[in-house]
Amino acid sequence: MKNHEHVQFEVDDLGVATITLNRPEKFNAFNEQTVSEWYECLMYCYQNNDIKVVVLTGAGKAFCAGGDLDHMLHSAEHENALERKNFLWRGVHQVAKTVEMLDKPYLCAINGTARGAGMDMTLMTDIRIMAESATMAESYINVALMPGDGGAYYLPRIVGMAKALELFWTGRVVSSAEALSMGLVSKVVPDDELMVEVYKLAHTIASKPPAPIRFTKRAAYRGVGQDLHTALDLASSNMAVLEDLPEHKEALLQFVERKK
Repeated sequence: MKNHEHVQFEVDDLGVATITLNRPEKFNAFNEQTVSEWYECLMYCYQNNDIKVVVLTGAGKAFCAGGDLDHMLHSAEHENALERKNFLWRGVHQVAKTVEMLDKPYLCAINGTARGAGMDMTLMTDIRIMAESATMAESYINVALMPGDGGAYYLPRIVGMAKALELFWTGRVVSSAEALSMGLVSKVVPDDELMVEVYKLAHTIASKPPAPIRFTKRAAYRGVGQDLHTALDLASSNMAVLEDLPEHKEALLQFVERKK
């Protein structure tokens, strides 16, 4: 992987990759370059079998303030509707589309404020852990916009339609305590313990056999939109493949030996 300017990327010895949004002076608000680098990092994680878990976080005091205001102002003044659509559809939305393909665990360390598209980007991850001082808001309504980066898809599935619409229509700020109570995040920890907790979970998952981790993620997400028979058909096919792998046979023998 080449070095990036707006997104830091590193992989540790246990196969945990970290993607860090790195525009702290802009509260990690993203522009076209940020999105391009982010997409490239995600594709690398998707294609590289040595990477077992992906962690997303932000540099500095913010997680992500959403879209870059300078770009938004330029877009409003100089681009037509099709150009503005394509910035999302062919640009920003490539992040969401790649995440949908990513069958590896994708964890989010919400280290600071997540606003608008920044909040939407947290919702794309599988498990979210939040610092106590961090906040979230679907703040699009405050600039007379609607959720444009997947929030209208993800948020109702996480907190239910009524609560999602309340957050969309008011744009109000959600504290870490409220985010936990409504199931937006799995855990809230003191600010200085955030990355320790996230990496503890990431390394635990990375220590498990990768094939069942990935198959389980596929089955869980696809099952949400499938009927029971289709979901069970997929599960039986995946189980048959997993039972044929040496990791399963070795683990089974070890279990039997322990029972003796």
